[in-house]
Amino acid sequence: MSIGISLIVGLGNPGREHIQTRHNAGYWLLDRLVVDSGATLRSEGKFKAGVAKGQFDGKPVWLVEPRTYMNLSGDAVVSFARFYKIPSQQILVLHDDLDLSPGTVRLKQGGGAGGHNGLADITSKLGSKDYVRLRIGIGHPGSSKQVSSYVLKKAPVAEQALIDTAIGLAREHMPDIVRGDYEKVMNELHTHGK
Repeated sequence: MSIGISLIVGLGNPGREHIQTRHNAGYWLLDRLVVDSGATLRSEGKFKAGVAKGQFDGKPVWLVEPRTYMNLSGDAVVSFARFYKIPSQQILVLHDDLDLSPGTVRLKQGGGAGGHNGLADITSKLGSKDYVRLRIGIGHPGSSKQVSSYVLKKAPVAEQALIDTAIGLAREHMPDIVRGDYEKVMNELHTHGK
């Protein structure tokens, strides 16, 4: 078991026009975690983010929602992590994932960005791939040319229900993730998705 998580970051795009788009799945989960942990998100200009201090199973955790566009997510993550001296291995990033079908959620330690602009920016600015990711499946449009418009659209009702189910599952596992019990969570999420 690792040392666990000290900072949870939910990725999305700010603005009313983006609230219900698939690319904001990370925001959706973070907003629910803020409520689950009994915290309140407040705007912090110096970090270009919404920030809350929550707890999971008695462990204090920062919850951060970058208020920049997705491809500049690293600005908030790096400024916050450096200010509070949080190493990359203790950062959990919540994000949408085209390679997973709606209703699927997976935990991953490190790795590449997989074409996700938010992850690419975080990795570049953090200078490390060692952070933990919680991948929320949104499905793939089938063609790489359609990806941009697909992630910036609202999911149909049935698909959204599956995404919401996956977010609920992620919330159930959050205390284990925060504690650093990644292997247990990976096994349970992998089994659930079959």
